[in-house]
Amino acid sequence: MLKALIKTMRLRQWVKNGFIFFALIFDRQLFLVEPFVRTVLGFFLFCLVSSAVYLFNDIADVEADRNHPEKKNRPIASGKLPVHVAWISALVLVFIAIPLGYWLSPFFALILTAYLVINLLYSRWLKHVSILDVLIISSGFVLRVAAGVALIYPVERFSPWLYMITILFSLYVGLGKRRAELNLLAQGASAHRKVFEGYTLPLLDQYITIVSGMTIVAYSLYTFSAPNLPENHSMMLTIPFVVYGIFRYLQLIQVGHAAGSPDEVALKDRPLQITVLLWGLAVLAIFYLS
Repeated sequence: MLKALIKTMRLRQWVKNGFIFFALIFDRQLFLVEPFVRTVLGFFLFCLVSSAVYLFNDIADVEADRNHPEKKNRPIASGKLPVHVAWISALVLVFIAIPLGYWLSPFFALILTAYLVINLLYSRWLKHVSILDVLIISSGFVLRVAAGVALIYPVERFSPWLYMITILFSLYVGLGKRRAELNLLAQGASAHRKVFEGYTLPLLDQYITIVSGMTIVAYSLYTFSAPNLPENHSMMLTIPFVVYGIFRYLQLIQVGHAAGSPDEVALKDRPLQITVLLWGLAVLAIFYLS
């Protein structure tokens, strides 16, 4: 049962919460002890809340998951994790994370609570509304960035560029996830989830094309327009990594027929992993060595 619980908590998905570190890195505070420790603690608290969200979501989706070709093997849907155990575990995670989050920062606790409430509403109602469902997914990434900002200084101080790029990239993630699910379920998609009545593969491909193009343009403008960047515009050297990463994922879903959202695909695709690593190293070198 413990193994089933850990699987349902989706520890592999904790990588998404790495967005919390963006404020620390991009404000050049990565090697300052206090901000670093606060951000690491905040990361783990956000992970607890996100795992609670996965538990609540799987409880809400248990019947639909049992009729899904892949999700029927999830611990709650398959019966390996009893529903009452999942409920108790999720509540315990929330009651640990929120008070500790308040101890770190009241505003950080407010963001944790907002993330929890929005995702509970998503699990119950909003995921059935097309377009709005991917906007909710996008909001989760923006809240992660805002949480990281709240841990080191007032949220309103941070550059709007980071928020805009996060919104666009996370829309890309959400649309990619929807496309993968629709492609997997094919003609029976709407029977598994009502939201697929509002989507088709060509429509999602158009959305992805629009958002990916906007992401590249926004990131490119950021590299020489944001006020906190090196004056020699060396941040522009990271643009090719972003372009390749976006193109690579599009190639995987269009040619390779990859199943899964971008974060899931990235955990399996070596070129994407190398691209993210090189981008990260380039950003660190530009911010901390230039």
